Amino acid sequence: MQELTKKGSLTSYEVAKDCVDEIERLNPKINAYLTLNSKVLDEAKQKDNSQDKSGKLFGVPLAIKDNFLIKSIRTTASSKVLDDYIPQYTSTVVGRLLDAGALILGKTNMDAWAHGSSTERSDYGPTKNPWNFDRVPGGSSGGSAAATIADMCVASIGSETAGSVRGPAAWCGCVGLKPTYGRVSRYGVVAMGSSLDSPGPITKTVEDAAKILEVIAGQDPNDATTSPRPVEKYSDYLEKGVKGLKIGIAKEYLFLKWTRR
Repeated sequence: MQELTKKGSLTSYEVAKDCVDEIERLNPKINAYLTLNSKVLDEAKQKDNSQDKSGKLFGVPLAIKDNFLIKSIRTTASSKVLDDYIPQYTSTVVGRLLDAGALILGKTNMDAWAHGSSTERSDYGPTKNPWNFDRVPGGSSGGSAAATIADMCVASIGSETAGSVRGPAAWCGCVGLKPTYGRVSRYGVVAMGSSLDSPGPITKTVEDAAKILEVIAGQDPNDATTSPRPVEKYSDYLEKGVKGLKIGIAKEYLFLKWTRR
């Protein structure tokens, strides 16, 4: 999308409009979105008229899981306890996406308070798997994964405590990346487990996941658990292959029988 936009053969408005059209067509069936950004098409036009198009995610329309706070946009964590909650500040992750030029299409459905693995436990009804409406999309970031693979956004943001990004991405057939804990700030995220939560991207390609991680990763003074290590350009690793890499398995978890001492 960005390559075509830079060449002038595509506009941010055209992409955002396509996403909005798909939301209008499919969301009544899939229930991926809970709240829409009514200003997104006007914001896309402003992007196209801007002289500065340098942002890493300039003009890219994204969907955000509904446990990430966005100032002035309703955030419910899929619980009617927060049905009319309008945040007064924006989470670090969303703030960094906006600073990188991204557009926010809206907030996506999830298991209420992220307590679930199927997006059936939302107070606003379950999300359907776009491939088969009789199946579930996984959870708790099911709305984000469903919106991504159904072309209701270019990519999306989820959060994971124990499978809530990778699970729905696998069930819906897209890419889900759970960063190492502390690589991405939790500030402004309605927590499922503060000592475990990791915000992460859900995308159509590994390259897109790497590019989004480059934007949202990094130390945050508002989250003392974030790592001070500098953010690498993860997309540079895409062509290097996996030769020489190792997978570590904690045998104590999987292979040894526990014995009383």
